[in-house]
Amino acid sequence: MTARSTRRSFAAKSAQSRLAAIGAIAVAGSLLLSGCGDQTKEKAEDSGDSGRESAAAAPLADKLPKAVRDKGEIKVGSDIAYAPVEFKDDSGKTVGIDPDIAAAIGKQLGVDFVFENGTFDTLITGLRSKRYDLAMSAMTDTKDRQNGVDGDTGKKVGEGVDFVDYFNAGVSIYTPKGKTQNIKGWDDLCGKKIVVQRGTVSHDLAKAQAKECPSGKKLAIEPYDNDQQAQTRLRSGGADAGSSDFPVAAYAVKTSGGGKDFELVGDQVEAAPYGIAVAKGNDELRDAVQAGLDAIIKNGEYDKIIAKWGVEAGAVKEAVVNGGK
Repeated sequence: MTARSTRRSFAAKSAQSRLAAIGAIAVAGSLLLSGCGDQTKEKAEDSGDSGRESAAAAPLADKLPKAVRDKGEIKVGSDIAYAPVEFKDDSGKTVGIDPDIAAAIGKQLGVDFVFENGTFDTLITGLRSKRYDLAMSAMTDTKDRQNGVDGDTGKKVGEGVDFVDYFNAGVSIYTPKGKTQNIKGWDDLCGKKIVVQRGTVSHDLAKAQAKECPSGKKLAIEPYDNDQQAQTRLRSGGADAGSSDFPVAAYAVKTSGGGKDFELVGDQVEAAPYGIAVAKGNDELRDAVQAGLDAIIKNGEYDKIIAKWGVEAGAVKEAVVNGGK
């Protein structure tokens, strides 16, 4: 779900080491990937504790805008179908890396982070319309997003957003298990069909690669509203490969069909930061979230969350605003 608006040249790319062993990523390997409706709302929780705390127990509460403090919650737009970043467990509870980090930040700020489900490519629009206060959905921090520029056309489409960066991840390709067709990287996809989630880095990389494929070896691209739909299509034999962020691809490889459906091919590429998106001009909220993230990094809670999901190699050391390129 990490759409980016511009793409570095393939010549400039270098393969990134895997974030963590696939088995470690699937700490919650028994959880099934599941979709949900666009109106889903759920408070971020960590070990059953609500993010909202009393003013005395929330050391950074005074950093929030008064209206947010008074309301006691922050609405978070998220595509809750992207395990292990955010997804529904067997009981229907929203779980994952993002909800856990949000809950920890919420404790520092004295508010609940309430996750509302929506399709990924509408989350920034939701920020503009004030449906959400934040967007947190494995969203890559890019200059195009910061500046409100459409990556395909280069045209200004909005005011842009600010990001508080909280994790680093690259992009991976996966295929049906035992049917790699010698696919080891993006150049090998020419003449084949790939499934991706619409509006993601994977989608952008696929479109860029399609332009580089020679005549007679077209790369067919099938974009879907969410990653689970893309996985279903690949699982049914309707495509040759899929692509998504490494933690998500590795989790699917480990859990889908008990590990019998997919396999990763090649190395991850395009490593970049995930950012919590905040509408331009909402500086007080942005700075409060940054302070909250810095606090949980310093007190060790962040590292515990990252370790819980087995993705330590993607951890950040400090909360940076607009660190994407």
